Amino acid sequence: MPEPISQVEYWNGDVGERWATMQAELDRVFAPLTDALLAGAALRPGERVLDIGCGCGETALLAAGRIGPSGAVAALDVSRPMLARAQARPASGAPIAWIEADAQIHAFAAEHDVVLSRFGVMFFEDSLAAFANLRRALRPGGRLAVLCWRTLSENAWVNVARRAVLSVVPEPAPSPPEAPGPFRFADGDALTDVLDRAGFARAAVTPVDRPIEIGSDAEAATRFAVTVGPVAGLLRDLDAPTRERAVAAVRAAMPEGGLVRLGAACWLATAVAPE
Repeated sequence: MPEPISQVEYWNGDVGERWATMQAELDRVFAPLTDALLAGAALRPGERVLDIGCGCGETALLAAGRIGPSGAVAALDVSRPMLARAQARPASGAPIAWIEADAQIHAFAAEHDVVLSRFGVMFFEDSLAAFANLRRALRPGGRLAVLCWRTLSENAWVNVARRAVLSVVPEPAPSPPEAPGPFRFADGDALTDVLDRAGFARAAVTPVDRPIEIGSDAEAATRFAVTVGPVAGLLRDLDAPTRERAVAAVRAAMPEGGLVRLGAACWLATAVAPE
């Protein structure tokens, strides 16, 4: 079994490159969830926003438009390929500072009104240290709003393809519950607990359920499903014939008849920095 790699290595390797290449498609697919995050963040003109795990920049760019030129956005990620894509995109509204850094240890000024993240906080190697650092980045009374995936079984956009692949290959051993990964905070109580322990007040989670469009037809949906997220990881080390059978199983599992919409299930977690 290969040695595990750090999150910095992971997001600066082929995964980060692939997500940068797929920026437009990923933003389209996740748009209904991005809308839910921004509604929950309730951004106001002139605020200072810190976007954690900003990736290719979609949430930072949208936040900049909402807070306007009197505000400011700091957008942070460990992935150099994704930040390069973000910096190349047109921006308007508030100025954006793109920062390549680890949110667990970066020395933030305690000046931000809002910390937000679209699917970035599940990948911390030390969640408690990271959230404590983010709390220190907020001014007293500042707000946090983050999106995290709920359980795998509730996320058909992943699970339909995953079940199909597992009809061909054995299921891998589960990761430890506190290991970084997309479903790290599938248990909403675990998320509110770490926010409480990190010094936040009024931590709460609200379920967000949306259908997302993963492809214009079954072929496009298959390409998306086997390229992004946990299913791509299942396929990565397979020999060519086994991979072909697994991809064929995914294709057979996809609904026919045009646009493919599958369910996505998240937590919107909110909290405030104590006054």
